Amino acid sequence: MREFLIVLSILIVGFALRSCRTILLRKLGALTFLLSSALACSFICCCWWAGLIGLVLWFFIPWFDLLKRVRHLRLPRANRLNLKNPPQEDYYPNAARMIEEIEEADFEHVTDRGWNWAGMQQYYRIFWHPEARAVASVCLCEHDNVAFAFATICCRTANGRNVHTSNYPFSTMLKHAPEANWLHLPCEKNRFPMVFHDHENHLAKLNLEEGDLKIPDPDEIIAAIEEEMKRQLDYNITQGILVPADDENLRYSRRGLFFLWKQSVKDMIRLC
Repeated sequence: MREFLIVLSILIVGFALRSCRTILLRKLGALTFLLSSALACSFICCCWWAGLIGLVLWFFIPWFDLLKRVRHLRLPRANRLNLKNPPQEDYYPNAARMIEEIEEADFEHVTDRGWNWAGMQQYYRIFWHPEARAVASVCLCEHDNVAFAFATICCRTANGRNVHTSNYPFSTMLKHAPEANWLHLPCEKNRFPMVFHDHENHLAKLNLEEGDLKIPDPDEIIAAIEEEMKRQLDYNITQGILVPADDENLRYSRRGLFFLWKQSVKDMIRLC
């Protein structure tokens, strides 16, 4: 009974910490869950190494989804952004506010597009700003009953480099191609002015000035996005992350599944 009360008290403390608004306290609450599971396994098996196993097992939870769903995914070699009316922005957290902030920053609406990627419906509202030489997009993602939105800003250089800044909340499912330079912002950067400000700092750190950037052509934005995705897929094939499933689709290799597992563990640590 004493061991049970110890584990229960740690869990109660963990739930209390997870309800706090301070990030540090919430992360400390996640650590208490790890501690409680380690102590529970240790008490049940009456040995310390069982507690260590109980602790480590948390980091293998992503394999349930990887083996059950992800390894059966088929990714199209030639995915197209088709014209599509996006759903209501109010269904997605912060989407309506981000779209309004993009328009207030003098970005002009270009088009609404969408595609299905890795079992997730993605809807894009795309904008451009000729003076800033940038393309901005708000992506509305929907998978099962989970919905979220994020913003991305992209600039392209005359020598073929692509510079992106995004507040996408998770780790990427594919490796970035060498010519693509990405800055992934933390979840707290959920306002477009924050993303735009960090994008300008990103360009400055790369020593890129206005004259180094191409003025985007609204008629070629979609083709450029599709071509960049094709190059990313080709790069991941050469890296062994993806392998052909058939003539039209790709799938994750065994190496690709381990890559996704590492990405999932990083998300568990970063987002806990």
